[in-house]
Amino acid sequence: MSAQDTRTERDSMGALQVPNDALWGAQTQRAVENFQISGQPMPAGFIAALGLIKAAAAQVNAELELLDADRAKVIRSAAERVANNELDDHFPVDVFQTGSGTSSNMNANEVIARIASENGVEVHPNDHVNMGQSSNDVVPTALHLATARALDVHLEPAISSLIEATRAKADALHGVVKTGRTHLMDAMPLRFDQELGGWAAQLESVAGQLAQAKQQVCALALGGTAVGTGINAHPAFGGRVAAKLAEQTGLPLREAADHFAAQAGLDAVVAVHAACKGLAVVLMKIANDLRWMNSGPLAGLGEIELPALQPGSSIMPGKVNPVVPEAVCQVAAQVMGNDVTLGVAAQSGNFQLNVMLPLAANTVLQSIRLLANACGSLGEDAIAGFTVRQDNIDAALARNPVLVTALNARIGYEQGAKIAKQAYAQQRPVLDVAEELTDIPRDELEALLDPGKLTQPE
Repeated sequence: MSAQDTRTERDSMGALQVPNDALWGAQTQRAVENFQISGQPMPAGFIAALGLIKAAAAQVNAELELLDADRAKVIRSAAERVANNELDDHFPVDVFQTGSGTSSNMNANEVIARIASENGVEVHPNDHVNMGQSSNDVVPTALHLATARALDVHLEPAISSLIEATRAKADALHGVVKTGRTHLMDAMPLRFDQELGGWAAQLESVAGQLAQAKQQVCALALGGTAVGTGINAHPAFGGRVAAKLAEQTGLPLREAADHFAAQAGLDAVVAVHAACKGLAVVLMKIANDLRWMNSGPLAGLGEIELPALQPGSSIMPGKVNPVVPEAVCQVAAQVMGNDVTLGVAAQSGNFQLNVMLPLAANTVLQSIRLLANACGSLGEDAIAGFTVRQDNIDAALARNPVLVTALNARIGYEQGAKIAKQAYAQQRPVLDVAEELTDIPRDELEALLDPGKLTQPE
């Protein structure tokens, strides 16, 4: 890069060349040069959270008469552009940076200060934009705020839509009886609505866990500044900024009860991600059930037929695969791995500060984004559109020797086992074999062995 393409910027360490078209300053440029690791910048949701925080902080500092009205106005205007993700190209700092996230905080301070200063008002990134703040409380606050917003805007609605799609499909298939399976082996019958209802209940349970964890992550560290004591911040600053952010986002945001815990620990984020891992487990279970039920179409279970979305093979014509459940399983695997990453990051709260905050932010926001998209795809492209292969289901039910379980009270376990083994060996309906080996009339056997009645025993 030639000298004509750069300008000179200065910070406490001296002068540095910065690209002419960059809105950032010297501290951000140092981070760009120091952290050339992944090429992956901080997530957009995190950057937006930084903008929201800086805008609210400027307004509160003006109300507390610590910042003059003109500066507060231009800072707030510039910060709102950051909050709207209009300036994401000017946030180049790598995820793998200083553990406090100081580089990202200064990135926001410098960008906002430069834009604000274009209005004829001198704005300093540290003295004005960062007034009453430290990276050590801003970055954990941005992490919590971005996480709470991502849950509220993306993941919770996506889970609700998936639950709705699952319940709707269950209602549509009410009364359709199929063979149950335990250990992947034939078991007593159940209805499709019971099976899908189980999926929906699992999703509802994990949605409740996420909602509870979201309450925890709505506690914000802002106001603790460097180590949690609140040095250089007005005593009312943290609470008032949290109140403004709550009003703006509609989230129940509040100042953390203990700033030392809020800056050194990631307990709330761990709780959120634990619920995310729980959702990943449920999604993988549902996706794998769909894959098994769809298997075939001739040599597998062949109970359902998923929507045909794309050719399944580059060599086998006509092959169609369960691509959406497979994609969802891969998302689940990624999220489970992310939970390990976040656990390692969370234990890195040495004394008064966690020093893996950028990694934690990237990890939890990636998991939320992936899970939200996976929920949408699974509901819309798999569950809502699959059809039941009734002939296959009926044929399997008629041959299912486990139906003899319904006769246990009349003939005992040993006689039932004999009937089941003979029916299986001869590939005959259990009804016919039971008629031969017991003295129970056929019409009574038909009633006792009715698969539909067996799904709701009296």
